[in-house]
Amino acid sequence: MPGQFRPEDNTAAADNRPRVQWLEVAPEWAGQRLDNFLLGRFRGIPKSVIYRVIRKGRVRVNRKRARPDYRIVAADQIRVPPLHVPEAGPEKAQPGARVQRRMTDAILYEDRDFLVVNKPCGIAVHGGSGIDFGLIETLRAARDDRYLELVHRLDRDTSGVILVARRRSALKALQDQFREKTTRKAYQVLVMGDWPDDLDRVDQPLRRTETPSGERMVRPDSREGRSAETRFRVLERFAGYTLLEAMPITGRTHQIRVHAALKGHPVAGDSKYMDDAALAAWRKIGGDRLMLHAHRLTLASPGEDGQKMTFEAPLEERFRKRLEQLRQRESG
Repeated sequence: MPGQFRPEDNTAAADNRPRVQWLEVAPEWAGQRLDNFLLGRFRGIPKSVIYRVIRKGRVRVNRKRARPDYRIVAADQIRVPPLHVPEAGPEKAQPGARVQRRMTDAILYEDRDFLVVNKPCGIAVHGGSGIDFGLIETLRAARDDRYLELVHRLDRDTSGVILVARRRSALKALQDQFREKTTRKAYQVLVMGDWPDDLDRVDQPLRRTETPSGERMVRPDSREGRSAETRFRVLERFAGYTLLEAMPITGRTHQIRVHAALKGHPVAGDSKYMDDAALAAWRKIGGDRLMLHAHRLTLASPGEDGQKMTFEAPLEERFRKRLEQLRQRESG
């Protein structure tokens, strides 16, 4: 049974102190990321605690260290160390009626298996470090569903299509499609400069790193990075900017942002990968968001028919206004 545990010794089981647990992965859980599996199993434990014990190697899969993104396999034996819950601090804020209404209004489609949401820019997909709640916590507060889980993720400042599973079987079926690269994703992205017409593909391995201050970044790294490929197509040109369609073939963190910046055309409004002068120029014309939007997603229904389905998310108002402003500058 997933989540069934046996204490590592009998004395630990005799009191209420945290103790080592051994979990065996049942077939229906196979394919999940290790971090998501543990977060679902230990819902009362802060995410920071779960990630810390994985990062320090205290979580073992088949007696070996594992990364948070390791995909668990049926019959894997997972050793979980004693998990200490920090003393309760101030009670976290809960999503109010206004933010709940905003999130339910953003639902583009729903059936018995999943929801399709047009995630607003600036909303994290889930709560975490310094964030009381995100999209998933807000939806859980706003709806009566017994089960709601994120199928995939978007960066906090990226808007657009995101999937939320309403059944465990749907979660696994949809995540299998992402892992096997059978979904098709397309983003609209405004980049700095005049993007070359013949630059239609960037294939550059990427590696996640951490700055001395603790900020997480992604860097090109042909030796130690993970394979990453993005296709690009020019949609519209403006003075100093180009609107592109970006189609990530792989799904690495910050992939589109880093691939665009690598070619000298960072995403407008990207405070991580733009230089200070370019960011200041963007803000001078009123730029107030990251100009990256998950526009379209094609997948197979997780239901029995496996019907091909395509969902499109309209551009957010601030994104549309910036494009219209650039068009007016062209005509003026």
